[in-house]
Amino acid sequence: MKLLIVTAVEAFESDVLKLFRQAEIESFSESNIAGFKNATSFMMNSSWFPSEKSGADSSMFFSFTEEEKIDAFFEVVTEFNKHLETDNPIRAVVVPIERYL
Repeated sequence: MKLLIVTAVEAFESDVLKLFRQAEIESFSESNIAGFKNATSFMMNSSWFPSEKSGADSSMFFSFTEEEKIDAFFEVVTEFNKHLETDNPIRAVVVPIERYL
């Protein structure tokens, strides 16, 4: 069992769901997050009453799943990212789980 964490800009949310399906990962959770490229822009916009919204609307997905399914997910995401015309690829990381109930 491993923990798969995936981040993507909001525009790719439906694509991430399709990629999960292709890798046969059926159980996962999702959370809306704000993504930032660097800390400086975040600090400049973190006032009490910011004049404009800072950060990019993004999504974070996570799933406790088997290594084989994670391998399949990495394959389909690698292929998806090859065809992007943006500098915001889908990103994924795997965290080993030592114990779980």
